[in-house]
Amino acid sequence: MKTKLAIVFITVGLGFYLILMGRQAIMLIGNGTTETVVLGVAILVLPFLGAYVGFTTLRAGFQHSRLSQLIAADGLELDTSGLPRRPSGRFEREAADAFFLTVKADLDQHPDDWRHWYRVARAYDIAGDRRRAREAMSRAVELEREKRRQNVNE
Repeated sequence: MKTKLAIVFITVGLGFYLILMGRQAIMLIGNGTTETVVLGVAILVLPFLGAYVGFTTLRAGFQHSRLSQLIAADGLELDTSGLPRRPSGRFEREAADAFFLTVKADLDQHPDDWRHWYRVARAYDIAGDRRRAREAMSRAVELEREKRRQNVNE
């Protein structure tokens, strides 16, 4: 619940900030001098860019949360309780890499199953490879969406 409240608070704050930026941009454009119009247009781009980034981030978060709930309901969440941790709380690199290889082997046997892509995304995250984790999670979201569409059409 705390996380959801934080998301709402940050989103409302971002929305307020974007409105203020847009207002300032319009005021600069309304001034009419070449410099202020150019600056106003440049500033006006920022609220649209911010809104896009905010929207896509929230959408991805909700999609990932949905998949997490489905995985938990299926009892397929990764068990990391046996992995050793550093004093900082992060997983030991060698253990995380070995763990990733076992999860990846499951994906190789089921390349079209979104659940295995989700698990690989989590394993990438545990191993510290955030870029590949995002890519794998995007693939999991895409495959799950396709499966849902197929079920609706049947």
